[in-house]
Amino acid sequence: MDVRLLLENTLPGLGYELVDFEMTPGGGFRVFMDKPGGITVEDCVAVSNHLTRLFMVENVDYERLEVSSPGLDRPLKKEADYVRFTGSLAKIRTRLPIDNQKRFQGRITGIADGVVSLEVEGRSVAIPLSNIDKARLEPEF
Repeated sequence: MDVRLLLENTLPGLGYELVDFEMTPGGGFRVFMDKPGGITVEDCVAVSNHLTRLFMVENVDYERLEVSSPGLDRPLKKEADYVRFTGSLAKIRTRLPIDNQKRFQGRITGIADGVVSLEVEGRSVAIPLSNIDKARLEPEF
């Protein structure tokens, strides 16, 4: 069973977006979800109850299920994330260096043809999605 596909097909029907999921040592399973306006404790309870029943029916083996919001430092995984968070501050780590650098912090200025534009210290850096190892929003207060 492809758990990612199962979650991607289930959560939107409940009104949520799958941000990420991970298996943890010891058989734990974490699901990070979001919706416009943010996630409440009640949302986590409702989705946890739904997924518990769904995983039982689909024979998904796990020891512990955790459902939560992605947090203020939300990971950026899909092209749609960069569109949604254009104008936000982000930290991006690349697989291969760009101008002898693999870590960038700057403001997302857009995405086109699979390339993220990031404003870093007054200059624009073009980072192909295929070269992004890890990216997260940087909370601003």
